Amino acid sequence: MKYLKLLGATALFGLLLLVIYAVHVRYVPVNVVFYSAILDDVLATGLTLLLLAAIGWLRSFSRFEIAQMVCIWLLLGYSFAISVPTVIDRSLSFYILEKLQQRGGGIKLDAFDQVFTQEYVKEHRLMDVRLTEQQQSGTIVIRNGCVLLTEWGQTIATTSRYFRNHFLPKQRLLMGEYSDDLTDPFRNSVKRSDYQCQ
Repeated sequence: MKYLKLLGATALFGLLLLVIYAVHVRYVPVNVVFYSAILDDVLATGLTLLLLAAIGWLRSFSRFEIAQMVCIWLLLGYSFAISVPTVIDRSLSFYILEKLQQRGGGIKLDAFDQVFTQEYVKEHRLMDVRLTEQQQSGTIVIRNGCVLLTEWGQTIATTSRYFRNHFLPKQRLLMGEYSDDLTDPFRNSVKRSDYQCQ
């Protein structure tokens, strides 16, 4: 009987999560898609608990089992937040598929640099989105026309570079060839100083 109640409770959580998410993205201002979806997860978890407590469904579960359900729901909501809205919002891969569809199903391979630099960046307001996300995360500040790393931003950048250098694949398939180019993308970067801020 507990298993059926758990499944029913989890189905209720899933339904509430989708409803809260749909209302949130339609009617409430969103600063960062991922953070917004995480908030929806927490709200759906809390509302599910309140509804289940109100109808007496939680009486048959121990406190430990209730804590486990909460953890399961939070993890399911986190998985949804990462795997659906955040991936679709941030994914160049999805953009390529959508752009191919928009252009009748095909684009010349040698035009993709142009598509990326002249269409993707503008259509998705890429710089606006990413700078807003970084400001909301506390990793950058914009001051006097300069984008500056915060201490938190320095920590995140150092950690991500370390992970990239040591834990991304050394033999990754890129357009028919295996390469380690993405473990150090700045390896062949040209040093420029005309856009640096102090």
